[in-house]
Amino acid sequence: MGNRLLVLVRHGESEWNKLNLFTGWRDVGLTEKGVAEARAAGRRLKAAGLSFDVAFTSVLVRAQYSLDLILEEIGQQNLAVVKDKALNERDYGDLSGLNKDDARNKWGDEQVKLWRRSYDVPPPGGESLKDTAARVLPYYNREILPRVLAGDHVIVVAHGNSLRALVMRLENLSPAEIVAREIGTGVPMIYRLNADASVAERRDLAA
Repeated sequence: MGNRLLVLVRHGESEWNKLNLFTGWRDVGLTEKGVAEARAAGRRLKAAGLSFDVAFTSVLVRAQYSLDLILEEIGQQNLAVVKDKALNERDYGDLSGLNKDDARNKWGDEQVKLWRRSYDVPPPGGESLKDTAARVLPYYNREILPRVLAGDHVIVVAHGNSLRALVMRLENLSPAEIVAREIGTGVPMIYRLNADASVAERRDLAA
């Protein structure tokens, strides 16, 4: 896909994804399925002939381990990796660690839906997607985008909502459009950028 390549991947299924818990900044590992998803993502990237000059990830284990597995499958275990909390998942605050069904029983379905799927309404003590974007996008502009525009092939392995913030920017989506966008675990999203940072081409490497 030429130069100015950016690949985004959400980590594989985590232990708390499987248990239907709000995770946020809590540090949890991958399930066996999550390990398999990350490895499969790496195999699909390798089959597409892609390799990378630098990788970015969050400070959370589920993203870092997913990246390790992807790079192992590609054969790039020694790739330079930059870890930063700016790429962490959205902080769910008081919801962190709670079962989503229990949260609905406590606060009501509409309130929990508002916290989960609105753009700018944060849960108690936590972040909205708007808040998450406010830390992700400056980091992207400062650290990631310049590398892509310089011609490096860049992979970012992060989380559903930190990646939503990037997708919103890349695809010029509205708040309503981005909250409805599902980011699947372990599915590489491949972007080729123009010199002005707009998207020239986008495709997913789904199974």
